[in-house]
Amino acid sequence: MSILELDVIKNYVRACNDGWLQNWHERNGGNLTYLMSEEEVALCRPYFKETPGEWVKMDVQADNLKNAFFLSTGSGKYFRNVILAPQDNICILEINDAGDSWRIVWGLEMGGRPTSEFPSHFLNHSVRLKATNGKNRVIYHAHPGNLIAMTYILPLTSRAFSRALWQSATECPVVFPQGVGVVEWMVPGGRAIALATSELMKEFPAAVWAHHGLFVSGQDLDEAFGLMHTIENAARIFMLVTSSGMPIMQTITDDAIRAIAKDFGLTVREDFLN
Repeated sequence: MSILELDVIKNYVRACNDGWLQNWHERNGGNLTYLMSEEEVALCRPYFKETPGEWVKMDVQADNLKNAFFLSTGSGKYFRNVILAPQDNICILEINDAGDSWRIVWGLEMGGRPTSEFPSHFLNHSVRLKATNGKNRVIYHAHPGNLIAMTYILPLTSRAFSRALWQSATECPVVFPQGVGVVEWMVPGGRAIALATSELMKEFPAAVWAHHGLFVSGQDLDEAFGLMHTIENAARIFMLVTSSGMPIMQTITDDAIRAIAKDFGLTVREDFLN
Protein backbone atom coordinates (compact mmCIF):
# COMPACT_ATOMS: atom_id res chain seq x y z
CA MET A 1 0.00 0.00 0.00
CA SER A 2 1.18 3.53 -0.78
CA ILE A 3 0.71 6.59 1.42
CA LEU A 4 -1.19 8.06 -1.55
CA GLU A 5 -3.93 5.47 -0.95
CA LEU A 6 -4.64 6.70 2.58
CA ASP A 7 -7.86 8.70 2.96
CA VAL A 8 -6.12 11.64 4.63
CA ILE A 9 -3.87 12.10 1.58
CA LYS A 10 -6.60 11.39 -0.98
CA ASN A 11 -8.99 13.89 0.62
CA TYR A 12 -6.29 16.55 0.77
CA VAL A 13 -5.34 16.01 -2.88
CA ARG A 14 -9.00 16.22 -3.89
CA ALA A 15 -9.37 19.55 -2.05
CA CYS A 16 -6.35 20.96 -3.91
CA ASN A 17 -7.77 19.85 -7.24
CA ASP A 18 -11.22 21.22 -6.43
CA GLY A 19 -9.67 24.64 -5.88
CA TRP A 20 -7.77 24.41 -9.18
CA LEU A 21 -10.98 23.50 -11.03
CA GLN A 22 -12.66 26.61 -9.57
CA ASN A 23 -9.95 28.79 -11.18
CA TRP A 24 -8.76 30.05 -7.79
CA HIS A 25 -5.09 29.07 -8.19
CA GLU A 26 -3.35 30.68 -11.13
CA ARG A 27 0.27 29.57 -11.57
CA ASN A 28 1.52 28.77 -8.02
CA GLY A 29 -1.09 30.92 -6.28
CA GLY A 30 -2.73 29.85 -3.02
CA ASN A 31 -1.93 27.34 -0.29
CA LEU A 32 -3.62 24.77 1.92
CA THR A 33 -2.64 23.38 5.30
CA TYR A 34 -4.30 20.62 7.30
CA LEU A 35 -3.66 19.81 10.96
CA MET A 36 -3.45 16.02 11.13
CA SER A 37 -5.03 13.92 13.86
CA GLU A 38 -2.95 11.49 15.92
CA GLU A 39 -4.60 8.60 14.10
CA GLU A 40 -3.75 10.05 10.69
CA VAL A 41 -0.14 10.62 11.72
CA ALA A 42 0.10 7.01 12.90
CA LEU A 43 -1.15 5.76 9.52
CA CYS A 44 1.33 7.94 7.63
CA ARG A 45 4.35 7.38 9.89
CA PRO A 46 5.55 4.17 8.14
CA TYR A 47 6.06 6.25 4.99
CA PHE A 48 8.06 9.06 6.64
CA LYS A 49 11.62 9.74 5.48
CA GLU A 50 14.33 7.74 7.24
CA THR A 51 16.15 11.03 7.74
CA PRO A 52 13.79 14.00 8.18
CA GLY A 53 14.71 17.42 6.84
CA GLU A 54 16.50 20.06 8.86
CA TRP A 55 14.56 22.09 11.42
CA VAL A 56 13.59 25.52 10.10
CA LYS A 57 12.71 28.20 12.65
CA MET A 58 9.72 30.45 12.06
CA ASP A 59 9.08 34.04 13.16
CA VAL A 60 5.98 32.87 15.03
CA GLN A 61 5.36 30.44 17.90
CA ALA A 62 2.34 28.55 19.26
CA ASP A 63 2.20 26.44 22.41
CA ASN A 64 -0.97 24.65 21.32
CA LEU A 65 0.75 23.33 18.18
CA LYS A 66 3.87 21.85 19.76
CA ASN A 67 4.72 18.47 18.19
CA ALA A 68 1.84 18.80 15.69
CA PHE A 69 1.93 17.46 12.12
CA PHE A 70 0.60 19.33 9.10
CA LEU A 71 -0.07 18.58 5.47
CA SER A 72 1.03 21.56 3.38
CA THR A 73 1.32 22.56 -0.24
CA GLY A 74 4.82 23.43 -1.43
CA SER A 75 6.25 26.87 -2.08
CA GLY A 76 6.24 27.61 -5.80
CA LYS A 77 4.24 24.45 -6.53
CA TYR A 78 1.17 24.51 -8.75
CA PHE A 79 -2.20 23.30 -7.48
CA ARG A 80 -2.88 21.83 -10.93
CA ASN A 81 0.04 19.42 -10.43
CA VAL A 82 -0.92 18.12 -6.99
CA ILE A 83 -3.28 15.47 -8.37
CA LEU A 84 -0.63 14.33 -10.88
CA ALA A 85 2.26 13.89 -8.43
CA PRO A 86 1.30 14.54 -4.79
CA GLN A 87 4.69 13.36 -3.52
CA ASP A 88 6.42 16.16 -5.44
CA ASN A 89 4.03 19.01 -4.65
CA ILE A 90 2.87 18.55 -1.06
CA CYS A 91 4.51 17.56 2.20
CA ILE A 92 3.97 16.53 5.79
CA LEU A 93 5.60 18.82 8.35
CA GLU A 94 6.48 18.06 11.95
CA ILE A 95 6.51 20.92 14.48
CA ASN A 96 9.16 20.83 17.20
CA ASP A 97 8.52 20.68 20.95
CA ALA A 98 9.05 24.44 21.25
CA GLY A 99 6.28 25.19 18.76
CA ASP A 100 8.46 27.48 16.66
CA SER A 101 10.12 25.31 13.97
CA TRP A 102 9.15 22.79 11.28
CA ARG A 103 10.84 20.00 9.36
CA ILE A 104 9.73 17.92 6.39
CA VAL A 105 9.07 14.25 7.20
CA TRP A 106 7.39 13.26 3.91
CA GLY A 107 6.88 14.66 0.40
CA LEU A 108 8.44 17.30 -1.84
CA GLU A 109 10.56 14.48 -3.24
CA MET A 110 12.00 16.71 -5.97
CA GLY A 111 13.03 19.30 -3.38
CA GLY A 112 11.45 22.44 -2.01
CA ARG A 113 9.86 23.92 1.08
CA PRO A 114 6.32 24.26 2.40
CA THR A 115 4.34 27.29 1.27
CA SER A 116 6.05 30.60 2.00
CA GLU A 117 2.88 31.61 3.85
CA PHE A 118 3.16 28.72 6.32
CA PRO A 119 3.87 31.15 9.23
CA SER A 120 0.51 32.84 8.51
CA HIS A 121 -1.20 29.46 8.34
CA PHE A 122 0.52 28.24 11.50
CA LEU A 123 -0.44 31.26 13.61
CA ASN A 124 -4.00 31.18 12.32
CA HIS A 125 -4.29 27.46 13.03
CA SER A 126 -3.34 28.29 16.60
CA VAL A 127 -5.90 31.09 16.86
CA ARG A 128 -8.75 29.12 15.25
CA LEU A 129 -7.95 26.06 17.39
CA LYS A 130 -8.55 28.21 20.49
CA ALA A 131 -11.63 29.90 18.99
CA THR A 132 -13.27 26.54 18.14
CA ASN A 133 -12.33 24.62 21.29
CA GLY A 134 -9.85 22.46 19.41
CA LYS A 135 -12.08 21.61 16.43
CA ASN A 136 -10.49 23.64 13.61
CA ARG A 137 -8.09 21.69 11.39
CA VAL A 138 -7.89 23.58 8.07
CA ILE A 139 -6.54 26.91 6.85
CA TYR A 140 -7.05 27.57 3.14
CA HIS A 141 -5.84 30.51 1.07
CA ALA A 142 -6.96 31.07 -2.52
CA HIS A 143 -7.35 33.84 -5.10
CA PRO A 144 -11.08 33.98 -5.93
CA GLY A 145 -11.39 36.70 -8.58
CA ASN A 146 -14.74 38.22 -7.74
CA LEU A 147 -13.90 38.69 -4.09
CA ILE A 148 -10.58 40.30 -5.04
CA ALA A 149 -12.48 42.65 -7.38
CA MET A 150 -14.66 43.73 -4.44
CA THR A 151 -11.55 44.97 -2.60
CA TYR A 152 -11.15 47.71 -5.23
CA ILE A 153 -14.63 49.19 -4.85
CA LEU A 154 -15.70 48.68 -1.22
CA PRO A 155 -14.32 50.26 1.95
CA LEU A 156 -11.77 47.85 3.41
CA THR A 157 -13.74 47.20 6.58
CA SER A 158 -15.15 44.00 8.01
CA ARG A 159 -18.59 45.60 8.29
CA ALA A 160 -18.73 46.72 4.64
CA PHE A 161 -17.68 43.31 3.28
CA SER A 162 -19.85 41.28 5.65
CA ARG A 163 -22.95 43.31 4.79
CA ALA A 164 -22.30 43.17 1.03
CA LEU A 165 -21.87 39.39 1.11
CA TRP A 166 -24.83 38.77 3.44
CA GLN A 167 -27.05 40.85 1.16
CA SER A 168 -25.88 39.04 -1.99
CA ALA A 169 -26.95 35.47 -1.20
CA THR A 170 -29.44 34.13 1.33
CA GLU A 171 -27.21 31.33 2.62
CA CYS A 172 -24.39 33.71 3.61
CA PRO A 173 -25.79 34.74 7.04
CA VAL A 174 -26.22 31.02 7.75
CA VAL A 175 -22.76 29.92 6.61
CA PHE A 176 -20.83 32.79 8.22
CA PRO A 177 -23.04 34.68 10.70
CA GLN A 178 -19.89 36.10 12.34
CA GLY A 179 -19.10 37.95 9.09
CA VAL A 180 -15.68 38.20 7.49
CA GLY A 181 -12.60 40.17 8.51
CA VAL A 182 -10.61 42.38 6.16
CA VAL A 183 -6.84 42.95 6.07
CA GLU A 184 -5.60 45.95 4.12
CA TRP A 185 -2.92 45.20 1.53
CA MET A 186 0.29 43.87 3.07
CA VAL A 187 3.32 42.02 1.73
CA PRO A 188 2.44 38.30 1.92
CA GLY A 189 4.45 35.62 3.67
CA GLY A 190 5.82 37.52 6.63
CA ARG A 191 5.19 38.02 10.34
CA ALA A 192 3.22 41.26 9.93
CA ILE A 193 0.44 39.81 7.77
CA ALA A 194 0.36 36.66 9.92
CA LEU A 195 -0.26 38.75 13.04
CA ALA A 196 -2.82 41.03 11.35
CA THR A 197 -4.78 38.06 10.02
CA SER A 198 -4.66 36.14 13.29
CA GLU A 199 -6.12 39.11 15.18
CA LEU A 200 -9.13 39.07 12.86
CA MET A 201 -9.52 35.31 12.96
CA LYS A 202 -10.04 35.42 16.69
CA GLU A 203 -13.49 36.72 15.69
CA PHE A 204 -14.05 35.60 12.09
CA PRO A 205 -13.77 32.26 10.26
CA ALA A 206 -12.52 34.06 7.15
CA ALA A 207 -10.31 37.04 6.35
CA VAL A 208 -10.14 38.96 3.08
CA TRP A 209 -6.67 39.98 1.96
CA ALA A 210 -7.14 43.20 -0.03
CA HIS A 211 -6.14 42.93 -3.71
CA HIS A 212 -4.83 39.42 -3.02
CA GLY A 213 -7.30 36.77 -1.96
CA LEU A 214 -9.15 35.07 0.87
CA PHE A 215 -8.09 33.14 3.98
CA VAL A 216 -10.65 30.70 5.40
CA SER A 217 -10.73 28.14 8.20
CA GLY A 218 -12.73 25.00 8.84
CA GLN A 219 -13.14 21.93 10.99
CA ASP A 220 -12.44 19.79 7.93
CA LEU A 221 -11.59 20.17 4.26
CA ASP A 222 -15.24 20.20 3.15
CA GLU A 223 -16.15 22.98 5.56
CA ALA A 224 -13.20 25.15 4.56
CA PHE A 225 -13.78 24.63 0.84
CA GLY A 226 -17.51 25.27 1.31
CA LEU A 227 -16.83 28.55 3.08
CA MET A 228 -14.49 29.71 0.31
CA HIS A 229 -17.03 28.64 -2.33
CA THR A 230 -19.95 30.38 -0.60
CA ILE A 231 -18.07 33.67 -0.17
CA GLU A 232 -16.85 33.69 -3.75
CA ASN A 233 -20.30 32.87 -5.11
CA ALA A 234 -21.79 35.79 -3.17
CA ALA A 235 -18.95 38.01 -4.44
CA ARG A 236 -19.75 36.91 -8.01
CA ILE A 237 -23.39 37.91 -7.55
CA PHE A 238 -22.33 41.25 -6.03
CA MET A 239 -20.01 42.01 -8.94
CA LEU A 240 -22.61 40.98 -11.52
CA VAL A 241 -25.16 43.33 -9.96
CA THR A 242 -22.84 46.29 -9.46
CA SER A 243 -21.38 45.99 -12.96
CA SER A 244 -24.77 45.63 -14.67
CA GLY A 245 -25.32 49.39 -14.85
CA MET A 246 -28.87 48.90 -13.57
CA PRO A 247 -30.11 50.53 -10.35
CA ILE A 248 -30.53 48.16 -7.40
CA MET A 249 -34.27 47.97 -6.76
CA GLN A 250 -34.24 45.52 -3.83
CA THR A 251 -31.88 43.48 -1.69
CA ILE A 252 -31.87 41.26 1.39
CA THR A 253 -32.75 43.70 4.16
CA ASP A 254 -31.18 43.84 7.60
CA ASP A 255 -34.46 42.66 9.14
CA ALA A 256 -34.45 39.74 6.68
CA ILE A 257 -30.92 38.84 7.81
CA ARG A 258 -32.14 38.94 11.43
CA ALA A 259 -35.06 36.68 10.48
CA ILE A 260 -32.73 34.18 8.79
CA ALA A 261 -30.54 34.07 11.88
CA LYS A 262 -33.51 33.61 14.20
CA ASP A 263 -34.96 30.80 12.08
CA PHE A 264 -31.63 28.92 12.03
CA GLY A 265 -30.86 29.57 15.70
CA LEU A 266 -27.82 31.71 14.88
CA THR A 267 -26.50 35.05 16.05
CA VAL A 268 -25.35 37.59 13.47
CA ARG A 269 -23.21 40.55 14.45
CA GLU A 270 -25.73 43.24 15.30
CA ASP A 271 -23.11 45.98 14.98
CA PHE A 272 -22.83 45.08 11.27
CA LEU A 273 -26.56 45.75 10.75
CA ASN A 274 -28.45 49.03 10.58
